Amino acid sequence: MLIATKSSIIDISLEKNTESISKKFSNFIKKGDIVFFYGEIGVGKTTFIKHLINNLQIKSELKPTEVPSPTFNIVNEYQIGEILINHYDLFKIKDPKELYNIGIFEDNSEIVTLVEWPEIFPDKPKKLIELYFSYEDNFQRRNLEIFSEHRRELINEFKQT
Repeated sequence: MLIATKSSIIDISLEKNTESISKKFSNFIKKGDIVFFYGEIGVGKTTFIKHLINNLQIKSELKPTEVPSPTFNIVNEYQIGEILINHYDLFKIKDPKELYNIGIFEDNSEIVTLVEWPEIFPDKPKKLIELYFSYEDNFQRRNLEIFSEHRRELINEFKQT
């Protein structure tokens, strides 16, 4: 039986902190990863994803591109070297049955799946990385915690942050 483990609480109040943490996180991303991003509007989910994708592009010697929120498109796709990333924003999805229409349940063993607003999911995938973004101190501070049952090396790295 796997036991969920979590990182330390990470301060991402400054965008440079978010960029630094996402760069570190990008070192652990691999094909087949499914990452859920939880948090209120404006807490930094899309900013984290932007830096994550840009860091992966730089590592692949590609020019960093704009990474807009896929709120209106539902999904944005990024081909970065050998890695295909699907970035979903499920904010507008109201019925879990709609998830089948957008391809989110297709075989994802060869892609990286990033999902904002995953609360609509009827069941969580077994191998999952969860990032929880939160506010503190009357919205003056932003925090991040990372959870995973199967990626202990990732969690251990962020226990030292």
